[in-house]
Amino acid sequence: VARVGGKPRREGDALMLLVEDETLRPDVSGALYWPREETLIVADLHLEKGSAFAARGQFLPPYDTAATLRRLNEACARLSPRRVIALGDSFHGRAAEERLSAPDHATLARRIAAQEWVWVLGNHDPQPPKSLGGLVAEEIAIGALTFRHEPIEAPASGEIAGHLHPVASIRARGRRLRRRCFATDGARLVMPAFGAYAGGLDVLDAAFAPVFRGGFDVWMMGQAGVYRFAHAHLVPDAA
Repeated sequence: VARVGGKPRREGDALMLLVEDETLRPDVSGALYWPREETLIVADLHLEKGSAFAARGQFLPPYDTAATLRRLNEACARLSPRRVIALGDSFHGRAAEERLSAPDHATLARRIAAQEWVWVLGNHDPQPPKSLGGLVAEEIAIGALTFRHEPIEAPASGEIAGHLHPVASIRARGRRLRRRCFATDGARLVMPAFGAYAGGLDVLDAAFAPVFRGGFDVWMMGQAGVYRFAHAHLVPDAA
């Protein structure tokens, strides 16, 4: 377990972190697992982003939803949550649910039926899905933690949010590495975007300044695991 400036500890083979004294596991998939509540949290799935771009004439391979759902199913199989919280922007636009292919719709419906499912509404999906199950909320509080789509201005102890799509960059062995990341100061945490086509915003961008008024750490997603770096080790996108 680690606070900002502390040393991380492994629980089994998993690297853990603390937010308001709650032990959380950042997963290589981009999901966050809360062992005490058996809860998996994902942010910014942006399902059907590819079809949204195609409707505007910018053609992308139409496989983003299937890829995102496959990674979600793999994380659920690995961690066996009894609850999943989707932190908003689960769909890329109001009509995205209608653009789901029949196989993707069936895959998502089975996933939702497999455990308690909570949709937190976002700016891209301000209305709940029409043909899928699950609970719907603007935000949800469980114990010391509050789950919402968009982080509010600091201070906000115990907040877990998405929306900003954090990515971080470091220099290692003479080259630059840029990866999606979890960002936390120990009091709150911003989730990486989970969607296959979701972009990223540098955690050193001014948009993060109202969220983290002091130092923070990032937990960067690699191919084989999640790796922690202090704020001082990060380099900006422009560097």
